[in-house]
Amino acid sequence: MASNRLQSDETRRKANEKFAKSDQREKGVLSERNKAIAAVAAKSARLRTLRLAKEAADKEAAATKAAEKSKTSRTKAASARA
Repeated sequence: MASNRLQSDETRRKANEKFAKSDQREKGVLSERNKAIAAVAAKSARLRTLRLAKEAADKEAAATKAAEKSKTSRTKAASARA
């Protein structure tokens, strides 16, 4: 009887050790996955900021070019009338 109890205790201990190792491994995997997700989110935010800045610069450049074009058109029209 004592032998069965020792064997049962040993089996339970081994099972608990396997569970603890499995749980620890799972936490490590989740931690790595969260780090990867955070890295992708940071990269996406950085790229979005760069894209928005480029779009704003392009819009400003287009507005400046349009203003210069209309100024040139007005100057040509004024000189044609004179």
